[in-house]
Amino acid sequence: MLSDIEIAQQCKMEKITDIAAKLGIAEEDIEMYGRYKAKLSMDLIQRMETAPAGKLILVTAITPTPAGEGKSTTTVGLAQGLAKIDKKVIVALREPSLGPVFGIKGGAAGGGYAQVVPMEDINLHFTGDFHAITSAHMLLAAMLDNHIQQGNALNIDPRRICWKRVVDMNDRELRQIVVGLGGKVNGVPRQDGFDITVASEIMAILCLATSLRDLKERLARIIVAYDYAGQPVTAGQIKAQGAMAALLKDAIKPNLVQTLEHVPAIIHGGPFANIAHGCNSIMATKTAMKLADYTITEAGFGADLGAEKFFDIKCRYAGLKPDAVVIVATVRALKMHGGVPKTELKTPNVAAVKAGMSNLEKHIENVKKYGVPAVVAINRFEQDTVEELEAVREHCAKHGVNVALSEVFAKGGEGGIELAKEVVRLAESGEANFAPLYPSEMSLKDKILTIAKEIYGAADVIYSKNAEKSLKEFTEMGFGNLPICMAKTQYSFSDDAALLGAPSGFTLNIKECRISAGAGFVVVLTGDIMTMPGLPKVPSAEKIDVSDDGIISGLF
Repeated sequence: MLSDIEIAQQCKMEKITDIAAKLGIAEEDIEMYGRYKAKLSMDLIQRMETAPAGKLILVTAITPTPAGEGKSTTTVGLAQGLAKIDKKVIVALREPSLGPVFGIKGGAAGGGYAQVVPMEDINLHFTGDFHAITSAHMLLAAMLDNHIQQGNALNIDPRRICWKRVVDMNDRELRQIVVGLGGKVNGVPRQDGFDITVASEIMAILCLATSLRDLKERLARIIVAYDYAGQPVTAGQIKAQGAMAALLKDAIKPNLVQTLEHVPAIIHGGPFANIAHGCNSIMATKTAMKLADYTITEAGFGADLGAEKFFDIKCRYAGLKPDAVVIVATVRALKMHGGVPKTELKTPNVAAVKAGMSNLEKHIENVKKYGVPAVVAINRFEQDTVEELEAVREHCAKHGVNVALSEVFAKGGEGGIELAKEVVRLAESGEANFAPLYPSEMSLKDKILTIAKEIYGAADVIYSKNAEKSLKEFTEMGFGNLPICMAKTQYSFSDDAALLGAPSGFTLNIKECRISAGAGFVVVLTGDIMTMPGLPKVPSAEKIDVSDDGIISGLF
C-alpha cells in the first residue's frame, strides 16, 4: 500500500470555492489561502449563529497503546462514509503541532484513504494559526519582563512568574533556562522555560472563545504572575490584551479544507489533551453544525481524558449537546490491555481480547454516564480473526452497544458505511439526553473526586500540600465554579502509565494545581506532565525532504 503522503499527493483536490459551495457558502464569505485552503469570514460565522443546528457526533477511543487506535483516521473516514450515504456532513478536527510532526507521533490529518488535504500544508504551517498564537504568547512574555525592567509598578515578584515562553517545536534544551543575563540593560535575571505552543493557555482560549470580543476578555484574564503580597497579576493589568488580540484576529477564524473524497473539513486549533482540553475550537464546531446535518469531531487521547473534557469543559461553555459517540478500538490494542506484548500482537489470541475488553467496557460505561448513546468502531486490521472480532461484538452486546467494523484506512468512505449507518441510527433515535458529570457549583475538590471515582475508577484522592493550598486560594479568588481539567498520563485510567486494562480501587495522587483563568478551568496535575516534548533518538525530521520542484517526501 502507498504511504499516507503518496496517497494524499495523488488526490485531485477540488478548488476550495467548490467545497464552500457545497455548504452554501459564497466566495465572498471565505478568505482564500491559495486554491485549496480558506478561512471562514467572521461575517459568515455571525450570520450562522441563528441558523438551526445539525447533529453532533464525537469520536473518542479506548486508552491509547503503542499498537495505535486510529481515531483521527476513523473520524475522517466516518465523515466520508456519511457522505457515501448522501448525508450533508462536515468533519471538524484539531490542527497538528509541528512538534509531533518532526518527532515521533506524526501529524493529525488521518491516514490511508481517510485523510484531510492538502496534507503537507495542514501538517506544516497551514494558515499560520500556530505562529500567531506563538507570537501573541511571546508578546505577553516580553511585555511582562519589560514591565519589571521599567520599574515594576505592579510590584511583581519575579520568583512567582507563571507565564513561560513557547515555541511550536520539540526542544528539550528549552525546558529550563535562565533569562536576563548580561547586565542591567538586558533585563532582570530569573529562571524561565519554554512550553510547546499547543500547551499555551492562549491556544485553549482561542478554542473556547466565541467571538473576538470574548477572545480579548479571556486574554485579559490570564494570570501571568503574583505580586509580593500574593495577589494575581493579569495580562489586562500589563495592558497586553489588545495587541495580543490584534495578532490573533485572523487565527480566530476557522479553516476550511477537504478530505480525500472532497468532504468539507473545518480544522481549527489544537490544545494539548493533558494540560488543556484537547478539542478543536467552539467556533469551528458550532459553525459546522449550522452548515451541515452531521458534524463529526474528535477529542484527544482516550475517552477518560478527551471525551471527559469535551463533555465537561467544551460542551458546558458552548451549550453543546452531542447526539452520539463513537468509541474507537482495535483488536491489537485490546490484546495489549489484555497483557500481550507488542511483539506478539499478530498472533491470534481470543483470551487476551476478552481480558482487554475491561478497558473498552469502562469507556462505554463512562460515556453512558453523560446520557449519550455510543457505538464501538473496530478499526480493522488484516490480521484480525473472525473469532477475535466476534468476541468484541459479544462483550459489547452485553452492554447494549453495537459494534461496527471500520475499514476506512484501506477503503476510504466505502469502508465507513457500516459505521455511518449505525451513527445515523443512534443520532436519529432521540436517545441522547446529555448532561455534564458535575454541576458548576460543586466545590473544586468534590469535582476532582467525582472525576477520579466515576471516570477513572479510583477509590480516593490525595493531595500534596501545595495542591491543597492552591485549591483553597483559587476558591478564595472566586474560581471555585470553574470546571476541572485533569492532567494525567493518557496510557492508563490511573496515574500510573503501567496499569493497563481497567484498574480500580487505586488512589489518585494530585501533585499540583494551576489556574487557567482566561481559558476558564483549573488544571489538576497528577504527575509530571510533559509540556515541552523532546525529539526521539531517530526523529521523523531525518526522513523528511523536499525535491527540487518542491514536492515533500517522507512526511508520513
